[in-house]
Amino acid sequence: MESTLDIFIKAIFSENMIFAYFLGMCSYLAVSKTVKTAVGLGAAVIFVLVVTVPVNYLLENYLLKEGALVWLDPSLAEIDLSFLSFIMFIAVVASIVQLVEMLVEKFAPALYGALGIFLPLIAVNCSILGGALFMQERQYSTILDATAFAFGSGIGWFIAIVAIAAIREKIRYSKVPAPLRGLGITFIITGLMGIAFMSFMGIKYGKDQAKEEKTSLEITVKNTQIKKS
Repeated sequence: MESTLDIFIKAIFSENMIFAYFLGMCSYLAVSKTVKTAVGLGAAVIFVLVVTVPVNYLLENYLLKEGALVWLDPSLAEIDLSFLSFIMFIAVVASIVQLVEMLVEKFAPALYGALGIFLPLIAVNCSILGGALFMQERQYSTILDATAFAFGSGIGWFIAIVAIAAIREKIRYSKVPAPLRGLGITFIITGLMGIAFMSFMGIKYGKDQAKEEKTSLEITVKNTQIKKS
């Protein structure tokens, strides 16, 4: 079993939503022209992920999957509502995004105007739905693990969009070849950043490190036995 910290760190780096799975690329490319708007959208994505993934975890484990309704009545143990997962997950995401949109419009009208259509489009952002589906696929044992995954995924997406926004602000003053200006150079930079993030895949997490130490110990014992014989 992975620890909660391992899940959190992996979600930020080696399983980054942008650089490992390329989820949420539409908003990532469109709203990363300035750091200010990138920070606003990144914070909104973190909030939506941290709220929706735990809620969807509860729906999955206490309502949708086979046997989830046994807490209501043992006779409902055979009911399987997993075919409703997509509809329920999207409904939860859309509700939270609507709440975020109202809050941003109320307290940060300038940011609301800068984000434009991409704020309500968080409801169909692949990274948000992807977080819920990854949670469902990986079957996290506790809601704390699901929340750590959601928070880590949000921070990873935040880092990605703020980093590319900062780079795009700087390259405005660079002599980029005419055919590559705009999205062309942005795609190239995104690819290079994705390659850079691949280096985090070599990190040994708790489970992997324990397995490696066990294998190393077994090899050492075997070599010792061979020498003695």
